[in-house]
Amino acid sequence: MNERIEYFNASIDQELAGKRLDQVLPLLFPDFSRSRLQQWIKQGQVTLDGKACRIRDKVVGGERVELAARLEDQVECQPQAIELEIIFEDEQILVVNKPVGLVVHPAAGNPDGTLQNALLHHDAELIQLPRAGIVHRLDKETSGLLVVAKTPGAHRSLIEQLQAREIKREYRALACGVMTAGGTVDQPIGRHPSQRIKMAVVRSGKPAVTHYRVIERFRAHTYLKVFLETGRTHQIRVHMAHIHYPLIGDPLYGGRLKLPAGATEALRHQLQTFRRQALHARQLGLKHPLSGEWMEWQAPIPADMEELLEALREDAASG
Repeated sequence: MNERIEYFNASIDQELAGKRLDQVLPLLFPDFSRSRLQQWIKQGQVTLDGKACRIRDKVVGGERVELAARLEDQVECQPQAIELEIIFEDEQILVVNKPVGLVVHPAAGNPDGTLQNALLHHDAELIQLPRAGIVHRLDKETSGLLVVAKTPGAHRSLIEQLQAREIKREYRALACGVMTAGGTVDQPIGRHPSQRIKMAVVRSGKPAVTHYRVIERFRAHTYLKVFLETGRTHQIRVHMAHIHYPLIGDPLYGGRLKLPAGATEALRHQLQTFRRQALHARQLGLKHPLSGEWMEWQAPIPADMEELLEALREDAASG
């Protein structure tokens, strides 16, 4: 992993007098997180008027602070020429419509061929950011919108918006069973106690909140609009299965395929051949990291889900 030093300096305003150094630095160097700045203070990368300093030192105002930021090329994967559907791009962020089957970043079993590899090929400068600027994920077989940071400041802003639950993420999902109304699932999610590849609702898990609204009902299925407050691994899939409405095609949480009695041949075929969770990240909204302007994007429902929807509608009409 390559490393480089970039130098920054600033003067401390008199109105900051009496504050601790680790409170002042994030105001002077907003591209970097407080924890990262604290680490650089400990490592001797920060000086006040040319002298070494400590995290708890208080400033008096008027000092000259210098920062030798130790930056690393963060990624361990190589650029690869993988086609990207870019919905929006400027100097700060990039929004992509991820297709079904594309892994977001390298992991065990998927060393390359990922969105991260594609991003590095698209913009070599992204090597300077953690995971090439990726701040949230979609499962391999889930399609839809993802935002990517292109600068350290944008990365920090997007992380803060995610943590504050300010980023709007709306999904479309097809669930097994007929729901009478929408609702909210507020249940913690953690690793499954015995099946390590699965997540589950567990008391010791992290808080997770999912809102769902009914768009359309069929004879044995429901088309849903789903909103995330939190972003836990497999959150929608786990929560829907927990309330006994698992997603169509979900290989981990869906259980055995159940064909509705008297289903049309087209619907039987669609349900038998739909081998992924019927889930799509349709809409994304956030505050632009630089301007603060609220921005939203939409991605159309992918072809395989549209075909499944058509078969469900035709089956409902035939009954």
